[in-house]
Amino acid sequence: MSDIKIEDIPFKSEVMPAVLDPNAEIKFKCHKGISCWNACCKQADITLTPYDILRLKQATGKDSSGVLKDHTVPFTMDADGVPGIKLRTTDEGTCLFMDEETGCTIYENRPTACRYYPLGNLSLKKADQAHENQHFVLVKEDHCKGHEEDRGINIQDYRAEQKVEDYDQHNIEYFQLILKKKSMGPGVGKPPEMSLQLFFMAAYDQDRFRRFVLSDAFKNNYTLDDKTYDDIANDDVACLYFGYRLLRQVLFNEKTIAEVDGALEKRAEERKEVIEMRRKLEIEKSKSNDPYLSYKLEVEEEKKRDDKEK
Repeated sequence: MSDIKIEDIPFKSEVMPAVLDPNAEIKFKCHKGISCWNACCKQADITLTPYDILRLKQATGKDSSGVLKDHTVPFTMDADGVPGIKLRTTDEGTCLFMDEETGCTIYENRPTACRYYPLGNLSLKKADQAHENQHFVLVKEDHCKGHEEDRGINIQDYRAEQKVEDYDQHNIEYFQLILKKKSMGPGVGKPPEMSLQLFFMAAYDQDRFRRFVLSDAFKNNYTLDDKTYDDIANDDVACLYFGYRLLRQVLFNEKTIAEVDGALEKRAEERKEVIEMRRKLEIEKSKSNDPYLSYKLEVEEEKKRDDKEK
């Protein structure tokens, strides 16, 4: 019997999902000949993970900034403004990667949520646990006829069939960050705007984050060994994991990255200038309907500062 509470299930479906253990069997099959072919892709509401962005980079040949600009829309995950991203769709809700004849055009690199459908993964490992607790939810929606197919399959076998294990492995630290932020409650307070911007960059705009970490400005504040820098420079996954480390240090004060002596005091002085810059950015953002405007303007300001330093 599962100990998951129904109010903890992160689904917006009007249909109440069933909570299942890993060895439960579901009855489901999706294939090209099914009557609802592409129906789920025409009602796409897909929240993306940082690892999904890495896979979308592979699928599109674009860098992370290009993927964000062309294929995602931002949203806030909580009242404190922690940023999330969703897969961009047409105005009617159809996935931009959907083809009427072939279905998903990025199938080998499709997002985590697409692989799991109609399951949702509630598996998380807390810091004081040796192993993660695995639970899943099964959502039956009217448009999906896959539940009427005559095939029973174990959840673990379904996960293997959908090749989702790699995604789970690289998503777990991200979900732990979100869980820890949520579990700390309102007493901790809203993260500063700079921390939220760092969250967005480290989690989603990984190529820009890589440039930030390899910059002189970062090296003037933090001390890393040559191997770590080399891994960040050449390995997307290593860069992503380092981003999680830095976010844990910034958000939760988990000190795992050595700081240069005096760097904290210097950043405090620089922050005054940054706060004024952000005030101007917010004014410009309030005048525009572009949800990415403040981020774009910050990139421009960052380039100006870099040019000034040179």
